[in-house]
Amino acid sequence: MRCIFSRRAFNSSQSVAFQADTTAWRAVARVLRSTLFSAPGRALATSLHDLGAVLFPSPCRICSGPLLRVSLAPVCDACLARLHPQPTETCACCGESLGMESFVPAAARLCAACRLAPPPFQRFAAYGVYQHEMRRALHLLKYEGVTALARPLGALLAQALLTLAADAPPALTVVAVPLFPSKQRVRGYNQSILLAESALAVLRCVRPAWRLQPAWSALVRTRDTQSQFALPPHQRSQNLKSAFSVPDASLVRGRDLLLIDDICTTGATARECARVLLDAGAASVWVATLARAQMEQFAHWQPPPEVAAAS
Repeated sequence: MRCIFSRRAFNSSQSVAFQADTTAWRAVARVLRSTLFSAPGRALATSLHDLGAVLFPSPCRICSGPLLRVSLAPVCDACLARLHPQPTETCACCGESLGMESFVPAAARLCAACRLAPPPFQRFAAYGVYQHEMRRALHLLKYEGVTALARPLGALLAQALLTLAADAPPALTVVAVPLFPSKQRVRGYNQSILLAESALAVLRCVRPAWRLQPAWSALVRTRDTQSQFALPPHQRSQNLKSAFSVPDASLVRGRDLLLIDDICTTGATARECARVLLDAGAASVWVATLARAQMEQFAHWQPPPEVAAAS
């Protein structure tokens, strides 16, 4: 840290004393750095975590078990470890579980709905199924103000994004599904932006050649809508009519876009956002979410051992 003061503020003796104090603090900082990042330092940090967990016990907000280390995110390591990737093969276009369709070669890894009426976006990717620990973790982030969860959940979203990297353009403008302004003011943040920022931070390290540039203001929500998850499927598309707009078409015109959301249920939100962005001149839209709601019978489906071995 470098401090700047007027020379007239100190006499010579004060200046010498100040320099001596600064030198001493720099020495302390060097010792602390060498200590904390050494093997004994990591052991000390682990011990401090254990001590903090004993002195200030708190339960995991998902399983209610004790937290074994101090963390800004009040979720235990066991619950985070249970945030598994989707166990089934999914449609490469919309992310819906293929289920029994995965055995049909003619399906070309597309569900029947996408073969009949392809969505306006190019590809879709999601990390996990919206159930159990994933559902609770997203609820904590979205409705209970546990924004510290955006970091570990964003790292999982980054894994989903990497599945698009081979086919996606080398440069994408990143857009998040927006909240209605009054709702965002009450909540204080847009959870999709928090997840996207955390995921982009990971991707800048693991895939720096992939140019992902955020443009959070490119898409806005112009009408307050009901929660999609609470509506029956036939009402979800109608609920989103005229709900989004592009205030400045120059932000999207001619660009390949990556649309980020926290959860996809039927895909109605992704479809409507992609349609609005394409109408504004976007070259293409790619979609990724942290979680995808799946049909209950396929959420835990696993291929028979002989099929898994053959593939």
